[in-house]
Amino acid sequence: MLADQISKDYIQAMKDKDKVKSSTLSFLRSQLKYVAIEKKIDQLEDADTIGVIKKQVKQRQDSIEQYEKGDRRDLADKEKQELAILQSYLPQEMSTDQLSPMIAKAIQEANAGGVKDMGAVMKIVLPQVAGQADNQTVSRLVKEALLKL
Repeated sequence: MLADQISKDYIQAMKDKDKVKSSTLSFLRSQLKYVAIEKKIDQLEDADTIGVIKKQVKQRQDSIEQYEKGDRRDLADKEKQELAILQSYLPQEMSTDQLSPMIAKAIQEANAGGVKDMGAVMKIVLPQVAGQADNQTVSRLVKEALLKL
């Protein structure tokens, strides 16, 4: 499981005295434990783990943007290092070419007639691509496909 790999990598980072990686993974592990407690389970499934990592990635991206606006290169660079560590645990993102057939099939399943049916199509597509595609990208592609109907 992904959470087990994160724990192993954290231990190795501690042994290697890699401060950035160990602090990043320590914070990630605490967030994973928090979500597990919230869901009242012992161990998170990989999909939940990926969701937590994506949330952390988004926070780092926002921080980098803010630090660069504030001309704090040092802090932005640290966030970029943490971002790279977190992204290494995410699965490869699906390409537009891979998403398009799934979206077309979902449109047929939902009997969608236009943009008003976007919610129904998204309910079909999102569980299929969970953790493998950015929700905003999926939403944009679904909207574009529905506008062509």
